[in-house]
This record gives sequence, C-alpha cells and structure tokens, in this order.
Amino acid sequence: MLSLASLWIPFTLVAAIGQVARNAMQRSLTGPLGTWGATNIRFLFGFPFSIVFFVVVIVATGDTVAWPGLAFWPWLLLGALSQIAATGLMLAAMNEHSFVVTTAYLKTEAIQTAIFGFVFLGDHLGVLKVVAILIATIGVVTTALRPGAARNLASLRPTLLGLTAAAAFALSAVGFRGAIIVVPGVSFVTAATFTLVFALGVQTLVLTIYLLARAPQVLRDILQLWKPSMLAGFTGALASQFWFLAFALTAAANVRTLALVEVLFAQAVAYYSFKQPLSGRELGGIALIVLGVALLVAA
Repeated sequence: MLSLASLWIPFTLVAAIGQVARNAMQRSLTGPLGTWGATNIRFLFGFPFSIVFFVVVIVATGDTVAWPGLAFWPWLLLGALSQIAATGLMLAAMNEHSFVVTTAYLKTEAIQTAIFGFVFLGDHLGVLKVVAILIATIGVVTTALRPGAARNLASLRPTLLGLTAAAAFALSAVGFRGAIIVVPGVSFVTAATFTLVFALGVQTLVLTIYLLARAPQVLRDILQLWKPSMLAGFTGALASQFWFLAFALTAAANVRTLALVEVLFAQAVAYYSFKQPLSGRELGGIALIVLGVALLVAA
C-alpha cells in the first residue's frame, strides 16, 4: 500500500505518460498551426478542462477556496511565464543545434530544479537523493548524445540557449510548487487543482494575446481544428493535473528526476514499434537512469 507521502510516485508516472501522449498530439498539429499555435493548444483547450477538474474536486472534498492571496501570485507567475519562456528557448536551441544535443542540455533540468528548490523553497534533499539525481541525469545525457555530438558541445550560443531553457523549466517547476504550497486550509488535491486553473488561465491569456498581435490567422486555424485540439488539450490538462498533484507532495526535484523515465518510454517505443536496436551506449545510459530512479524512490 502506498502512503500519502509516496503518492507522488504514481502521480509522476501518470503525468509522464500523459505528457508523451500530449506531445505526440501536438506534434501532429505543428504543421498546420506552427510551433506557437500548437503550443497554445495545451493552454487554450486545456484551461476549460482544468475548471472541470476543479469543480469535481471541490464537490468531492467540500473544500472552500478564497481568491488567491498576495503570496500566491509571484510563484504562479514565475511558474507560468518561465514555462512559456522555456519553450521558446528550447525551440531556439533546437533551431541552432541538433535535437539530441539540445535534449541532453534540457535534461540538466533535474539538477537545476534541485538547486532552485533548495534556494527558493528550502527543499532539502538527502545525500542519497542528490546522488540519485546526478546518476539519472548522467544516464539521460549518455542516452541522448550520439557519437560525434561531443565535438558540438563547444558551440557557445546553442549551449547557453539549451542550459537556459533547462533553467527556465526548472524555475517553472519550483514556481508551481511554491504556488501550490501557499494555498491555505485545503487538501493537497484542491491546492494543486486550484493552482492549475490559474496557471493555464495566465498562459492562455499571454499566448493568445501574442498570437492576436503577431499571427491572428493562427487563432482562426486553431478554432477550425477544434476536434483534435480538444483531445490534445484534455490530455495536456490531465498530465498537468498529475504533475501538480506530485508537486504538492514532494520537492520538485524528486518529481522532475522521476520524470526522466520518459526517456525509457521513448526508447521502448523506438525498439518495439520501429525495431530500432539499442547500442551499448544507450543500454548503459538506460541502466544509469534505472539505477538513479530506483535510488530516488528508495531514499
């Protein structure tokens, strides 16, 4: 039986699976909508579902939530705006560098999340968990980098873009956790869902205003593709719901490290669906990921 304190583990695993599914749906819409149009789908169509989740949670728990206090907004804006900025930086890095090298930089997010969580939230991690984060991150970088990619690591601009994108993703995780834990007098489920509603609301507002100003035709195209967009929005909102539930229960670094199992899911799909064999380097990286995650869960 899982205790309340360890529920973050299944929450994170469900969120990671949902994120993989959402990414696949968004990728199929990138062609007709462009990168930012496809990105806005997760917010624009996810926001109504977050409201539905919140109503269900309030009815089930009987919690009463007041309008957010002043302490809530800096954390929420840090999380919501950092996530948007991280997406833009990630895309810029991928435009200047190979996908696999950029991915390797992005996966330093877990380490940076641990640092930011300690600095801003006082999230203390034991020595074993720090070791687990380092091992799992090394495993992901080993799996992501291809032979010959190392010589590209000296390119300063894409390196900075990739590492800064990872830092922004780390700040978003810390910001969302910070917002959740300052919601007073309610269950962790209500606090997480309440924060999700405002996060998606802010992100929808910001990106929609941006598209209205820069590419209004994209918004019209989004509305015409409402059926696939609705499914992607629901999947994204559901994944975010479980991310936020996990953030409510444990340090953001724990969540983002366990989330590295996404790499294992991707490798499994590549092997079983596309019959792509795994190299010795990839197998070694996977072994490090498994070891790191096992240590994290056991700590």
